[in-house]
Amino acid sequence: MWWLRLKGKHVCPVERAGTLDSRIRRLVQNPYKILKPYIKKNMTVLDIGCGPGFFSIDMAKIVGSSGRVIAADLQYGMLEKIKNKIKGTKFQERIILHKCEKDKIGVTKKVDFVLLFYMVHEVPDIELLFKEIGTILKPKGQVFIAEPLFHVSKQVFENNIKKACNKGLKIVQRPRIFFSKTAVLEKT
Repeated sequence: MWWLRLKGKHVCPVERAGTLDSRIRRLVQNPYKILKPYIKKNMTVLDIGCGPGFFSIDMAKIVGSSGRVIAADLQYGMLEKIKNKIKGTKFQERIILHKCEKDKIGVTKKVDFVLLFYMVHEVPDIELLFKEIGTILKPKGQVFIAEPLFHVSKQVFENNIKKACNKGLKIVQRPRIFFSKTAVLEKT
């Protein structure tokens, strides 16, 4: 089975993780270049729907030794892939692996930054997602949202941004990322 069904939404299966973490993707969507303007040393950041850790490891490089990355995913298999990548490295201390529940992120630690890269379209209740993010995001904390250009329509993307704004976030930037619709929001 190529896709798992979750309340009518598709979740990328662990078997397809290699397509999420490739050298070709790194050329067109370099995690360090994309995230460096938003993440600083010593921050606590959350990578929701982290998959095999394509962004998580670069996030750990940016936050430095006293920062933390919470790599959160719905699937144990994705978290196992990150665990195996960071085993025996300095990132093992910086990256905290977190298994989300079906309808809840479940992180209670306050965070400075949240990454939602190509995963909002997989969430069954987007309003609930942004409500929960609002409870864990520090004041002036930011949320970076990116959705695939050809998979998510402009109308759906803008409706999701509106839902986020209704939960206490405001748009502060629209960065350009190859094949993506994007927005950076800030907690008001």
